[in-house]
Amino acid sequence: MSSRPTIIINRLDAERLQRLIDAASDKDLAVAESLEAELERGEVVDPEQIPADVVSMNSQVQFTDLGRSRQLVRTLVYPRSLAESADGLSVMAPIGAALLGLRVGDVIDWPLPDGSETRLRIDAILWQPEREGQFHR
Repeated sequence: MSSRPTIIINRLDAERLQRLIDAASDKDLAVAESLEAELERGEVVDPEQIPADVVSMNSQVQFTDLGRSRQLVRTLVYPRSLAESADGLSVMAPIGAALLGLRVGDVIDWPLPDGSETRLRIDAILWQPEREGQFHR
């Protein structure tokens, strides 16, 4: 992996994600380990300190899969919320884990389960709970 920009994570998200990682099943273990490494290297801040251009949990994100030249819009959610979100992307999916904590303009190289790598760019944060004053969502 060649590109890992600095990431910022909401403290409450980090605590919830750690519980999710600790309870991960064998099939989710690889993503859980990658996500845990991201939590360890990220700057963890209080929800009120999350900049408006950072992908936090429940943010609706416009991003480009640079390998496929494909732009997508997804909402980063916890696995339990997938059914409630028409455009949901689980944080326990490889692409979901990659998006967490990135800023608009950031590009990240991220491993996929098949051993290949993807390259993603954050184009816009269309909606973010912290920006809307929803600090405990």
